[in-house]
Amino acid sequence: MMIEYRNILPNESKAYRMIRLESLKAFPEAFSASYEESVKMEKLRLEEDIENQKPDRFVTGVFIDNELSGMCAFVNIGNNTGNILQMYVRKGFQGKSIGIELIQATILEAKCRFNNIKVELEVKSDNTKAFDLYKRAGFEEIPNDLQETSDVVIMRYLRD
Repeated sequence: MMIEYRNILPNESKAYRMIRLESLKAFPEAFSASYEESVKMEKLRLEEDIENQKPDRFVTGVFIDNELSGMCAFVNIGNNTGNILQMYVRKGFQGKSIGIELIQATILEAKCRFNNIKVELEVKSDNTKAFDLYKRAGFEEIPNDLQETSDVVIMRYLRD
């Protein structure tokens, strides 16, 4: 099994779309977007960003035997902060450290592109599997100003 972590290229935007829709269908509770709304869209936002190679955002893919099998998006939101979004690894490849390596590849790319960037993410508080993965990858929970009314935990990457 050959595994490669790299940015998804413009000509691979359709593969991104397919795996994004798959992630929304497989884990609807984990994402703020819905499969039903997304499937109707002509182009997804990050699909367009991949095609246009936006400098402030990118999607890292894990390619297993040359097939896109997971993704992790990064968006620079300003103030030396960026967010990891849309983390997903196909079911057959979960539990094999591919998710942690995908996150690490995404963080490495973000740190290469953006000097002194703080990497953060949001995870639903009841998504313990994802929360534990992010902890193992080096993220720690940080205060959430909306914590009392929110079901979201904010985490920041604390390793260098």
